Amino acid sequence: MFTGIIESIGQIDQIEDHGADCRLRIQAATGFLDDAKLGDSIAINGACMTVTRFEPTRFEVDVSAESLSCTTLGGLKAGDAVNLERALALGDRLGGHLVTGHVDATVNLRNRRQEGESWVMSFGLPAGLESMIATKGSVALDGISLTVNHVDEEALWVNIIPRTFEQTTLGQRAEGDRVNLEVDLMARYAARLLDRQ
Repeated sequence: MFTGIIESIGQIDQIEDHGADCRLRIQAATGFLDDAKLGDSIAINGACMTVTRFEPTRFEVDVSAESLSCTTLGGLKAGDAVNLERALALGDRLGGHLVTGHVDATVNLRNRRQEGESWVMSFGLPAGLESMIATKGSVALDGISLTVNHVDEEALWVNIIPRTFEQTTLGQRAEGDRVNLEVDLMARYAARLLDRQ
């Protein structure tokens, strides 16, 4: 489990193809991996991955064909910046919302405009997900916990404060770029229960 509060921005150092799968090597900030262990979970742009190897400032993850097909990880290239968050530990503050790291869809940034010092961004929605997103509810976009300003059948809108704009990769996103979307965990289970009635 994660909180959606990004701890650091890493950089893709190397990508190794392994048939349908791949291995990512990621350069991390000094100190990010200080208490790392093999098998730890780290969210990369909101997708939960398992650490298979690490050094003081680099780590590797194996990405399955399934994860490559359901997330934006398959489109990464060497030098790309990625949002990083280590798994939540019991007793930690939950600053965002409960995020599983299981991406529901990839969505396009449709529009971004500055309002005061903040930014308003809208993202397209695949059919069927609009019922799992509520105005003033939570979503994770590229692993970032955000409050939904508005949602309709085609898009959702979020407000990005200056700190989030500067301390995550959202500030680097242009219209048309794809990001990972995870709906709120409670909404996912509520929708499943309603489907079974």
